[in-house]
This record gives sequence, C-alpha cells and structure tokens, in this order.
Amino acid sequence: MSNTKDAVVAVWFRSDLRLQDHPALYHAMQYAKENDCALLFFFHVHPALSKTFTKRHDYFFRSLAAVRKTAADLKCPVHVVSGELEEAFATIQSSVKSWQAVFYNKDDVGFGKQRDEKAEAWFSKQSIKSHTFEDSHLVGPYDIEKKSGGPYLVFSSYLKAWRDIDKPVPLSIEEEELESLAWRKTTLDTEGEKVLGDLLGKCEMPWKHTGEDAARKRMRAFMNKAITGYHEKRDFPAIAGTSRLSPYLKNGVLSIRTLHHEALRVLEKTSATKQVDTYIQELAWRDFYYMVHVHHPDSKDNEIDANYRGIPWTTNEEWLDRWKTGTTGFPIVDAAMRQLEKTGWMHNRLRMVVASFLTKDLLIDWRVGERFFEESLIDYDASSNIGGWQWAASTGTDAVPYFRVFNPTRQSERFDDEGDFIRAYVPELKNVSNAHIHAPETMSEEEQQEAGCILGKDYPKPMVDHKARRHIVLDTFKQVKEKNKQEKEGEAND
Repeated sequence: MSNTKDAVVAVWFRSDLRLQDHPALYHAMQYAKENDCALLFFFHVHPALSKTFTKRHDYFFRSLAAVRKTAADLKCPVHVVSGELEEAFATIQSSVKSWQAVFYNKDDVGFGKQRDEKAEAWFSKQSIKSHTFEDSHLVGPYDIEKKSGGPYLVFSSYLKAWRDIDKPVPLSIEEEELESLAWRKTTLDTEGEKVLGDLLGKCEMPWKHTGEDAARKRMRAFMNKAITGYHEKRDFPAIAGTSRLSPYLKNGVLSIRTLHHEALRVLEKTSATKQVDTYIQELAWRDFYYMVHVHHPDSKDNEIDANYRGIPWTTNEEWLDRWKTGTTGFPIVDAAMRQLEKTGWMHNRLRMVVASFLTKDLLIDWRVGERFFEESLIDYDASSNIGGWQWAASTGTDAVPYFRVFNPTRQSERFDDEGDFIRAYVPELKNVSNAHIHAPETMSEEEQQEAGCILGKDYPKPMVDHKARRHIVLDTFKQVKEKNKQEKEGEAND
C-alpha cells in the first residue's frame, strides 16, 4: 500500500541501479520510519546524457528500465525528472508538500563531483537535509594514506594497507517495508518520462542479461564454479575465465559489498585460496585507481608522472582508424577491437594489449585511446580506465616501465595459443593454421591460397614493424624523460 504522508524523503538514483544492498536507500528507509515520512525515488536525466548515444548509454538505460520495472512491481515507482539540475529539483519540490531530506550515493571525481557540488548548494539553499554515502568502492579514497602522509602510488604497498581495513558488509532491504514507505503519486514529471522514453527508443543492442536479478545470477554462477579457476584462466580470452561482472558493477546493478562478501564466503569454503584471493585483489585495484583519480583529478587530461609529459605523439588518422576498426594486421589486436565493437566489452588482458599497441607501436596519444574506450565500453569506469591507459602508456602511477613494450604476436601466442579467440572475431582467418594464426604474414602464397586468406586482400598485412617501432618508442620516451629531468634541474638552480 502506497504511503500518503505529506513529508517526503527522497532517494536519488544514479549509477546504483538496484534495490538491494543500496546504502542511500537503506538509510533513507530508516530516516523515513523515524521521521514519519514517505519515500520518493527519482532519477534525473541530465541534458548531457542525451547529447550522444553509444552502446554504453544503451546498456545504462536498459539497466535503468530494469530497476524501474522491479520497483514498479513493488509499487515503488522510480520517477524520472529532466532538465537542468535545479529545474529538475524544482519539479520535485513543487509536487510534494514537504521535502525534508535527500539520500544519495556520492561521486568524488569528474562530472559526478561537479554535479554533486551544485546539488549540495541547492539542497542547502532549500533547507533540505542531504545524506551521502560511499557505495561503489570497498575502501574510500581518503581511507588509506602512507605513514608519511598522502596517497599511495604503488599498488603493492596500497594492497597491504587495503587488506588491513575492515570492509563494509551488505545491507539487507525488506521489500514489504519498502512498499509500505513508498510515496503515493505515480507520475511526477511527464516531460521526464517522455525524455527517457525517447532514449529507450534509441536502444538497439540485444542485451540478454540486464538488471539486478541477472547480475546476481551471474555472480552466483561465477562464485559457484569459475572463481576456483580464476588465477589460471583469467588471462585467456577464448575461455570463460573472468567474472564478466564489470558492467553490473559500473552501473550499480550489483553492489561491490555483495560481491566481496560472496568472494569471502567462497574463500572460507574452498581450498582454492590463491584463486579467490587473486579475484579479491582485482577489487582492490578498483579502489586503488579510484583513490588515484580523486587525488589526481586532472589525470584524464594529464600524465600523472611528470617525467613523461610532452611526448611528441603521432597524429595519423589512418593508423588510428585501423586500430579502431580492427584492421591492423595483428590478429589479437584486431580480434580484441572487434569484440569491443560487437559487444561493448573487452577482455582485460586484451585491454592492455591494444592499449600498448596504440601507445607504443603506433605512438598515438593515450588520451585518444582512453576517450575511445569511454565511447565504446558498457563498463566504462573513468578511474579504472584512466589508470589502465596510463599504466599501458607508462605515464601513470605504478605504471609498466616505458622500456617494456607488449609484443602483440607474443601475447597472442601465450594467451590464445590455439587461435580460438582470433577466429571467433576475425572470420577472415578461420582457415589459417595454428602455425600462422598469430602472424598470418608468415604464410607462403600457396598457404594463403589454401586458407582462403590472401594478405592485402582478405586480411591486411601488419601495418607496422613491431621491432622497429619498439626502438622508436624507447628512444622517444628516453629523450623526453631526459629533457624533463634537465628542465627540472634547471628550475631548481634558478
């Protein structure tokens, strides 16, 4: 039964599209009971969300639709408001008699931080109490510091401190109680509903598994089986060795606390300690990169390591386009980029491979690659993505040394030895033998005829010579580092 109380407490949904283990929702329910309020849910469609529409938007709005349906089934509508932030809030305020408080899970970086600061100013002006919570990470960005002060820059040191911090446990939310607290009105902003309807009308991807129920089902399947082989299998893209839970985590369809809690449960029951612990370390990486991003808010645009600022990156649109479209002539790179185009997701090992290829073999600016991933990945997480690209480009914290350059052919041989992944996404190579699948250019003309794959016609020849490009990038990075060092010494002597 819907609530008819005049006083309202609101829950602002953002990238936390679920009803279970939801800090803002959990605490708003407690507040509503203690202060005799009704509970109002809303989602704000910011104008920026409709400026472009990619697979990432497609997946996000489908996830939003899924949580709205679940909430509607419980007679707890998630209202949609649109327009600029203050305009949207004013729409809510004009529809209720007394808006007492708002609860939401905060952002500490990028656009989300700027939005939250603007929102806090409006709430304060309107005397609406705001309550914010850390939701998407186990350890907050200010919870760990070096003994000497300041954030860690090396993951291994951070991990030791991270392990010593008590992690939050999942929060249980009773559906019947939720329904009893829900605000009575069914439609708050007809324009907001229209805007969302138009966005959903643009969704074309055939997603099979969206929403909280699907996320929990996949999590249980992973925890019950795949996690016990995670350490050995996670680097092989042709097999189901990873959790594939990142899109759910990014969009808040699955809680990081629930995931961590389930991993600990498996850890207690299994002898595969190393396997599960390796997976838990991946959760720590998310916290680490988020912490780095918070302390280096300009890291989307600037190298964290000042030693490598000013690199003379190559501007070659043809090379960039071949990388984007998976026509580089390096099969593992091409397969990975085509997986991204087809599914909106890419295996983590291959994210490192294609990032290294762009920044090291092609010497194209890491920012270009980071922004392309932002457009393409349904699990795009700014902090992890920026951290990963700066790692591959050797410009960030805890980065791979610049003199380590991934050999794409060697990576292919190691992690797709039978060529199964390559053949799945590069059908031109489906009849190429295992002896040549990683380097088709090694085929003779007769072998090309037999495989039905003529190089330069059916499949491109390698666009660059990896060995030669490696020497170029090493010289480039070395010169830039030396130049920056001399300039820094000169400034110190002035």
